[in-house]
Amino acid sequence: MKKVHIIIIIIIAVAIGAIFTTLNNTSTYADFGEAAKEPGNEFHVVGKRDKDKEMVYNPEVDANLFSFYMTDNNGVECKVVLHKNKPQDFEHSEQIVLIGKMKMPEKEFQASDILMKCPSKYNDGKPQASK
Repeated sequence: MKKVHIIIIIIIAVAIGAIFTTLNNTSTYADFGEAAKEPGNEFHVVGKRDKDKEMVYNPEVDANLFSFYMTDNNGVECKVVLHKNKPQDFEHSEQIVLIGKMKMPEKEFQASDILMKCPSKYNDGKPQASK
């Protein structure tokens, strides 16, 4: 076998390994129920903040700890803990996408990141008329 053939085989093996690693690390959209069934896996959970329950963020004590309650699109409520500072304009967000894992047995969602849909970003802060 020529050296060129060996190098090509090594490149193909590395590419296949990279593809499998990427496929294993992808997270999927789910609700809190599905995330609770597989607490070791990372999920994207879509929902809305429960405005009736308190948000806890005390930067004087721990600037990297923020917690709140969220209801997913199926109506299941769960406590969410983010180990980062509270996102700017969090109170104004219409919809939230959490990226993280469910922690058991506490039944709280440990978010590694939060994506927010704020009305001001999409319609200049003006409420849209219902259709």
